[in-house]
Amino acid sequence: MRSFAMKTGSFLRQPIWLSLGFLLWSSVAASAQTANWPQWGGPQRNFMVDAKGLAETWPAGGPKRLWIRALGEGHSSVVVEAERLYTMYSQGAQEFVVALDAATGKTVWEKSYAAPTGGLELEFGKGPHSTPLIAGNLLITVGVIGKLQAFEKRTGNVVWSHDLWQEYGGKRMGRGYSCSPLAYKNTVILTVGGAGQSLMAFDQKTGAVVWKKQDFDLSPSTPTLIKVDGQDQLVTVLADHVVGLNPDNGELLWKHPHQCDWGLNITPPLWGADNILFISSAYSGGSRALQLQQAGGKTTVKELWANRRMRVHHGTMIRLGDLVFGSSGDFGPAPMTAVDVKTGNIVWQDRGFPKATFVYADGKAILLDEDGQLALVNLTPQGLKVISKASALEHTAWTPPTLAGTKLYVRDRKTIAAFDLK
Repeated sequence: MRSFAMKTGSFLRQPIWLSLGFLLWSSVAASAQTANWPQWGGPQRNFMVDAKGLAETWPAGGPKRLWIRALGEGHSSVVVEAERLYTMYSQGAQEFVVALDAATGKTVWEKSYAAPTGGLELEFGKGPHSTPLIAGNLLITVGVIGKLQAFEKRTGNVVWSHDLWQEYGGKRMGRGYSCSPLAYKNTVILTVGGAGQSLMAFDQKTGAVVWKKQDFDLSPSTPTLIKVDGQDQLVTVLADHVVGLNPDNGELLWKHPHQCDWGLNITPPLWGADNILFISSAYSGGSRALQLQQAGGKTTVKELWANRRMRVHHGTMIRLGDLVFGSSGDFGPAPMTAVDVKTGNIVWQDRGFPKATFVYADGKAILLDEDGQLALVNLTPQGLKVISKASALEHTAWTPPTLAGTKLYVRDRKTIAAFDLK
């Protein structure tokens, strides 16, 4: 308490009503931040949120369902800000960007555009695959054929747009575009492909190109931001390498090999406070852990271990302590697996669920498996403990769940639903 008082002495000397007002404002601001899910993976892009007040168990029929409604095809996950939800779907040869009322699921606005998918390999479900990004007053989306658009998030009016394939000659991947855009300062960053433009950054307000760099071959993965000894780095897994770039200009800071069959690295890397970067892929890719250190702008990379005992396909991963948890496998069994991030040792595997995605909050994981089953579980060094589970969706559910406050939003290839977990 003494150290707190020393650091905040001027605050403590304020009149009590100012102090209480500040605390109330802080609480409201923190709650508002917690109730938002602005991008793929949530506020920190790691599927972990500081939501509180979640129920310790669910009734036999599952948590309270607030609403459910039909939605078209796609794997795009749900982003949330205040009373609005945003996502994408397809119907026939059209793609849709839609804003929904969070309380009712009713459409607030919807924009469609032509998205012919001839020549794409969509046997595992049509797109869109990418998740929208909320950036200030904008909603930024990318469709399955590489149409990048910025919408005014309240009205749906298009502010600017680009065609990554036709306009820039971006790489046309077999199953379509899948990278979820990332906001950094005044830019939006995403993979594009082609000579000198593995990644590109666009001005958020105008859509103007800020930078384009690198010649690495693309994967379907999505970039993330990490901080290495005080330095911001843009990290992504490409077809044959995991790379770190300067997010201000796209310059290469480091690279390390990470190969899998057909370059199908899909799951983004996972960063730890101890400067360990964890990477995992299916298709013979396996997992590896890299220790990063940075001084004077130069980053050193040390591989701690690499093996093929854990292979996360396109799901989510979270880290608790020294353990990383994920659903390991591609098109066969995919047991929930715990791996020691420092040694590569498999601590346990649990076959109680098929391939699953999940979000972590309030000391619990909320899990959604591909069969549409929703579960509340504890992830511990001793194993996975199921607290409650219930059927939530009827169709293939590969889209990760979204948790905003105590509200959970899930979708499969035909429907979207909201649950209250408080």
